[in-house]
Amino acid sequence: MSEVRKVSASEANELRAAGWTIVDVRTEDEFAAGHAVGAYNVPFLLSVSGQMVPNPEFSLVFERTFTRDARLVLSCAAGGRSAKAAAVLEQRGYSSLADLRGGFNGARDAFGQLTEKGWLAAGLPIEHVSDGRGYAELKRRT
Repeated sequence: MSEVRKVSASEANELRAAGWTIVDVRTEDEFAAGHAVGAYNVPFLLSVSGQMVPNPEFSLVFERTFTRDARLVLSCAAGGRSAKAAAVLEQRGYSSLADLRGGFNGARDAFGQLTEKGWLAAGLPIEHVSDGRGYAELKRRT
């Protein structure tokens, strides 16, 4: 297995243009509020009664949606969840993974200062529709 590559928002967009698929691992509500154009949604964590808990069907839905050799860019809000999801997927045999460092919203330091522009701050194309790429649709297919 190769090490998961960390990419900036502009690099992620270049990969998308080259045929890579963006997989947003945020919650369904976060995804619905806006996501990278063409992104799929497979939440790594779920919001249950105000708590973030592991999605017990993450690997199942992911593996039934994407082959292990698919070229995938993982994204979340600020980079934490996508890095954890990438580690899990790498252990499960996924070989072409990239992790969007700043996520969708951008990474911030302890003082709230932006340390890494995310997809949104970089001014990259977003959408609010999923056209069959949302988690509910993907889950129904599995």
